[in-house]
Amino acid sequence: MALPTLRIIGFILGIFLITLAVSMLIPMLTLWLYGRSDDLSAFGWAALLTGGVGAALVIPGRPANVQLRPRDMYFLTTMSWLVVCFFAALPLMMIHHISYTDAFFETMSGITTTGATVLSGLDDSSPGLLIWRSLLQWLGGIGFIGMAIAILPLLRVGGMRLFQTESSDWSEKIMPRSHVVGRYLLAIYVGFTAMAIPAFLFAGMNLFDAINHAFTSVATGGFSTSDASMGNFSPASHWVAMFFMILGSLPFTLYVATLRGNHLALASDAQVRGFLKIIVGTSLLFSLWYALTNDVAPLDALRIVSFSVISVVSTTGFAVSDYTLWGDFAFMAFFYLTFIGGCSGSTAGGLKVFRFQVAYSLLRANLKQMVHPRAVIRQQYNGHTLDEEIVRSILTFSFFFTMTIALLALSLSLLGLDPITALTGAATAVCNVGPGLGQIIGPAGTFGPLPDAAKWLLAIGMLLGRLEIITVLVLLTSTFWKH
Repeated sequence: MALPTLRIIGFILGIFLITLAVSMLIPMLTLWLYGRSDDLSAFGWAALLTGGVGAALVIPGRPANVQLRPRDMYFLTTMSWLVVCFFAALPLMMIHHISYTDAFFETMSGITTTGATVLSGLDDSSPGLLIWRSLLQWLGGIGFIGMAIAILPLLRVGGMRLFQTESSDWSEKIMPRSHVVGRYLLAIYVGFTAMAIPAFLFAGMNLFDAINHAFTSVATGGFSTSDASMGNFSPASHWVAMFFMILGSLPFTLYVATLRGNHLALASDAQVRGFLKIIVGTSLLFSLWYALTNDVAPLDALRIVSFSVISVVSTTGFAVSDYTLWGDFAFMAFFYLTFIGGCSGSTAGGLKVFRFQVAYSLLRANLKQMVHPRAVIRQQYNGHTLDEEIVRSILTFSFFFTMTIALLALSLSLLGLDPITALTGAATAVCNVGPGLGQIIGPAGTFGPLPDAAKWLLAIGMLLGRLEIITVLVLLTSTFWKH
């Protein structure tokens, strides 16, 4: 890359690091309020180091008349997540006295809103550490929304062009300028978080727990302040969490459109309808099965099952019950649900609902073509024509998504992990869900017992899944690095 390009990338990374350093003031304030001065120095030194590096990158200034090309955006997107994770891990290592491997894994899980954790004893952990984990997920959630809306469509990643300015979500000219759009998105995100805090308070949580869970439910992240996750809190809080997990899983551009006067934006969107149908249909059928096979009241069965389904499909990762103990049917069902994910342009991960819908549309069109070989069948999704580039992009993404999970699972098995832990660990990392299945990394366990090499592989899997695979893989090609 040319020196001016590297300078502007460094300038942007510096801004991210300064923002991260300023964010460390929140856990420092929390520690001061709780009288935990012993942990203040960890965040203080981490903030100074992070802010110092950020300032060093920003001070030279931004080169004039330099535009980032798509290939530069691939590099910037990947590096921004890696650099932020590198520095955000420092307080975790100094406070919890864990290895940098564990700290980086926890931070990557937080920034990517995966929710997998290596920590235990959360009920007695430092309040500064807990709020920092939740804040990382909150920052990662709004960061991914911005990336999914502004960057990935321009890079033609995984069919995301369906949602770029000229194609879908923006075709109604939601806002005239991107910076205005960004302000609307941030206002909506902050608004949802502000709504969630009093809702959790009303459901019985104390203020600290309410703030943490507001951060992580809207971000569909899944970090909790208790080892028992949401199982440690009241049934009312479960319903509140379900509501905000769903809100975080819907396209934020459609919220903007609704605010701008298009009140049917959400109701008329095929992706939103498909996502809600999956949630409602699966929850009702599964609740009926759970109530009939267990001595549980129907309303409790509906709450427990619906929460688990929404948590997995939205890739949040909260838990109220260890669903791996419900039997083999539940085990397989939740493994399948791991892959679905939320809507494009949301905080959720996974394959995304729109890709399943496009695949179904293509299958239906091909079956019609077989019956009527001479017919001209238009392939559409959500009112927009599916051109060859979009179809090719979705097929490419889906293939590499599957291969990434397969290769990651194989690599984990080479490290000595049992097949269930290896396969579900790989799937939950790439899909950014959080807990896997089995006794070790299931909803009742943690990733702490895994070897360090496995944690680094899973951290890479989280990054790949969050950045839609292709964004990172393109950096590994020789063509990218040629002048």
